[in-house]
Amino acid sequence: MTATLTAVYERHGNWYIGYVEELPGVNIQEATIEEARESLQEAVQLIIESNRFLAQQGEHSADTVREDLYVTV
Repeated sequence: MTATLTAVYERHGNWYIGYVEELPGVNIQEATIEEARESLQEAVQLIIESNRFLAQQGEHSADTVREDLYVTV
């Protein structure tokens, strides 16, 4: 799956703070912009994988329908 998200990097002193506008809670802090880019991509991948795993572990009723959702923005 490929999605286009908006990464934002802000320099604060000796650090770069990074976050994704469309995914609240995905934040990183690194010493260089290159490290920040890599860490932010990893953070997005991990949060999506974790959320999928947790959703699959939850109990669902017989009336629950789960399916892929494709969005073009």
